[in-house]
Amino acid sequence: MKSDLQLQELENKLKLNFSDKDLLKTAITHSSFANQKKKVEFNERLEFLGDSVLQLIISEHLYSRFTQKPEGYLTKIRSLIVCENSLCDIANSWELGIYMNMSKGEEITGGRNRVSILADCVEAVLAAIYLDKGIEYSKAFILNNFKTTIEKAINNEIILDYKTKLQEIFQQNGEVNICYELVKFEGPPHRRKFFVNILINDCVKGSGQGFSKKEAEQNAAKEVMESADDIRE
Repeated sequence: MKSDLQLQELENKLKLNFSDKDLLKTAITHSSFANQKKKVEFNERLEFLGDSVLQLIISEHLYSRFTQKPEGYLTKIRSLIVCENSLCDIANSWELGIYMNMSKGEEITGGRNRVSILADCVEAVLAAIYLDKGIEYSKAFILNNFKTTIEKAINNEIILDYKTKLQEIFQQNGEVNICYELVKFEGPPHRRKFFVNILINDCVKGSGQGFSKKEAEQNAAKEVMESADDIRE
């Protein structure tokens, strides 16, 4: 369990002070940690609430901001703002992974950097803030912390599927052969880690790893896009 000093460090990064510290402790506790300890609450219930709080505040913001836009547009922009990739970026900006309580096994297999775990933890933290501070404080906090994410979504700068986007970019000027090659995998069957290379016209242009081949391929495509700004639209 994280110490009071570490909790204070996290509060400082969030720029707030919890009245009920137990809410924050629960928000950063993964189920793998709670399963090894007696009477320790983990963050899944808070995650459930936080998802609704975030959806409501972002929906209201977009509804008020874009008074002439149809439902379909608002739904699309909201989905980009609240998607796992966006929430993971928020988590990384808070360095949330280093403060999470999780089992050694989960940590060894990359839990502190796993997109789904970090995204869920952000939602749990937002719920903790809502319960501790109320809706108006939560609204101000979310709109401030998600400001860059909101603008990126509006400008269509958030990518959900790196493989598809990479394919679209490279094939703008003709047919290009893009394939993903499984290099190796490690770990037990229930927690395999996959390593892949991405080949463009038979030349290795990047690599990626993940706990599924799909995740590894997405990470490889993301690496290529982030290391070659000139290929973007």
